[in-house]
Parts: sequence; structure tokens; C-alpha cells
Amino acid sequence: MLDVIVIGAGQAGLSIGYFLQKGSYDFVILDGEKRIGESWRKRYDSLILFTPRSYSSLPGMKLEGSENGFPTKDEIADYLEMYANQFSLPVQLETTVHKVQKTNGTFQVSTNKGVVFSKNVIIASGAFQKPFIPSISQNLSKEVFQIHSSEYKSPEIIPNGSVLVVGGGNSGTQIAAELSRSRDVTIAISHPFKFLPLKIMRKSIFYWLEKVGLLYAGISTRRGSWFRKQSDPIFGFDLKHLIHEEKVKIKPRVIQAQGREITFSDYSKGSVENIIWSTGFTPDYGWIDIEGALGEKGVPLHTRGVSSIQGLYYIGLPWQHQRGSALICGVGRDAKFLYSVIGQER
Repeated sequence: MLDVIVIGAGQAGLSIGYFLQKGSYDFVILDGEKRIGESWRKRYDSLILFTPRSYSSLPGMKLEGSENGFPTKDEIADYLEMYANQFSLPVQLETTVHKVQKTNGTFQVSTNKGVVFSKNVIIASGAFQKPFIPSISQNLSKEVFQIHSSEYKSPEIIPNGSVLVVGGGNSGTQIAAELSRSRDVTIAISHPFKFLPLKIMRKSIFYWLEKVGLLYAGISTRRGSWFRKQSDPIFGFDLKHLIHEEKVKIKPRVIQAQGREITFSDYSKGSVENIIWSTGFTPDYGWIDIEGALGEKGVPLHTRGVSSIQGLYYIGLPWQHQRGSALICGVGRDAKFLYSVIGQER
């Protein structure tokens, strides 16, 4: 029987693996993909992180390149692969977890390759699990091309015609900006944009967020609590300039769809040819078959990643403890904390 099973070999799973390896734990990291970093490789071709390389490293190994430059998604994918190799982390790929159960104090993890047993389980499968597309999408004509932003790769996959991007997060805004070079683009948003610069006085915005005590402020602190209530900002001014130049149009949120017509919350209407739903993800933890592990909405019940179920932990969740919990720059801090908690139970 293993000491620990880690589910997920992304940045969160590898971070906790780094500490478990240092502590000489008998563990394995399970992942369903064929390669480490594959979830990054599958994202759209032009994706560039808004965290500079100086804020894009995991514990024990820096991301190579200019510290002030911004890494591409393929850089991060390759970095994660090199990270696992550098520290000889026991990653078992092409292993899909079907169910996690606990019987008589022992965890049973059922996979496509059999059942594995352990004393502890750490869920590091990430928050972006199941793409969410509003049900009104089903009312649209089959002539309307529509995909979720997670399926978008490049402008070439979108048929000719105008594009409506629904959702104003960083992915949606980057996609809208890219498409505006060759298409008539409209972006529909629920809340006004809040733009932040990528740099202030030649230093990353993340440097300043750290300096003023916001980036790693715990959610139970006054600063952390305030920061969490703020709407997510859009990093960089590319879209702001495009809107000013009228190369990207803004509409309020979509409330109805029928045929080829979209209705917005101001009751204006528009004809649509292509839609990219940048509407986020919903959690999918139905495979955790342990009473008391999940709340009413199927989300993990935890305090700073520690479940009330002894031996069950989570890592990589948005705001698990601080703003950086789901970012490469902050997940290592959460990993170090969980490692200390597991050590106390050893």
C-alpha cells in the first residue's frame, strides 16, 4: 500500500510531488494524458501567460529565459515535463481515475489500469474540468458555428463571417483580440472590464501585488477577503485599445438565443454567424465516492486544502488559500503547507 496517491500531474500535482519526494514518501502521481503538460499544449496556439517567468516557476526549479518576459503555453508544458524528469517524480500517464473510495481507513482509487490503495489521497485534478456552455446554445440554428473557448486553437478553425465571443475573462479577451485582426468581432460581457497593466515602472503587476501584500494574502485576512471580492481583472491593454479603435464591439450579456438571433440583456438583438462560448468551467468531482467529501453543489469541502475526511487533500483550487493558489506562482506555497500537514499525520 502506498503512502500517497496524487491525482493529476499538472502544476499542482507536480508541486506536491516535489515535497513528497524530498520526504521519501512512497507515492504515485496519476494522470490521464499521454504527456505531462498536455492540458497546456491543447490550449489555443497564441496563448501567452500574463505572469512573467519570474512568477511562473514551481519549487526547486526556475523557468529558463528572461525573467521579465512572458512565457508561451508550450514553454510551460515543456517546463512541467522537464520538472517531473528533473526530480524523478513517479508519474503514471494514461491512467484515468474512475472512482475514489475509502474503506476501513484505506483509500481505494479505481482506474482504467486497476485499483491502487493508499493511506492518503491528494486531488490535484484542477478546477477547469468540464466546459460550461449555457443551455440557450441549443436554441441556435445548426448553421451557427459554436464552440467552447477550450476548443479554440486559432482563427483558421472558425468559418468565414463575424464572431461573437461570450464571456469577458482573460481567455475570452485574448481570443477576441486575436480574431479582430481578420474578423468582425463582438464580445458580450456580464460586468464592465477592469483592466490592469502588465507592468508598472518596468516591473510586473504581480511584483506590485506581492509588494502590497495582496498576491499571497490568505482568504481569512482582511486583505485577502477584500481581494477575493473583486472581479477578475483583464491583464494588459490590448483589448482596451481595440475597443477604443472600434475593432471590437462590446455588448451586455446574452440572455436569449433563437435560430440565428441573439438577444442581449439590454434587449437589443443581433444576427450571429459564429460563437465562441468563453463561459468557464464547472467542477466535476462525481468520481469522489466518499460521504462528506463534497458539498451540496458537488464542490470539495476543505479548509486550506485539508478535507474533514482524514487523509484526503486538495491542491490547485482557485482561492484555496490565496489568489495565487491556482497559479503557477502560488501553488508551491500551498503544496508546502499540505506537505507539513501530511507529515504531522505520518
